[in-house]
Amino acid sequence: MRTRSVTALLAAVLTALLLVPATPAAAHNSLQEATPARDARLTAAPMQVTLRFLQRLNPSFTTITVSDAGQRKVPTSAPAVDGATGTVTIDEPLGNGTYTVAYRVVSRDGHPVQGSYRFTVADPAAPAPSAAPTSAAAPASTGADTAAGAGGASGGPSAVDEPDASGPRSGDDGVPVALLAGGAVAGLLVVAGIVLLVARRARARRTDH
Repeated sequence: MRTRSVTALLAAVLTALLLVPATPAAAHNSLQEATPARDARLTAAPMQVTLRFLQRLNPSFTTITVSDAGQRKVPTSAPAVDGATGTVTIDEPLGNGTYTVAYRVVSRDGHPVQGSYRFTVADPAAPAPSAAPTSAAAPASTGADTAAGAGGASGGPSAVDEPDASGPRSGDDGVPVALLAGGAVAGLLVVAGIVLLVARRARARRTDH
């Protein structure tokens, strides 16, 4: 009877391990939803950009920018953070064209995560934006490259680049989830070994008697 009770207890533990879902606590922060959405084609220019993430945001370490097709930043407000959601208000109407939303946030474990995606404004009533002179754009590009190089040499933790994304995604945290799954499998193997060991000892005792 005692052997049966121990076996039943171990079976219950094994079942509990199988039913416990993998927790995302160790996962990096990631974009879950965006407005405008990735690759959206809008017939009216948006007034705001709202990004919802997997984890709560730290207002001091949340950056959201909007750039036009010429990589010029569109004037926006500072990000307004509400839990896991960050919103910037666009200060001037957007003309027709393709825009890039870039973000940089911090995970719960303090690791920076960044990514970007594009959307297009195609308002039939709005004129297409005029092309800027290349001579004026070249110095600005050089300055941006210099700033990027200085940021890379600052010695801070390097950010994790996410692929373009804006909707709910299942593969953002593939590496942490795989590690958790491996740990669960290892736990199951340990429990199975304990069950076999208890069963063998029970048989040995019955043989001795």
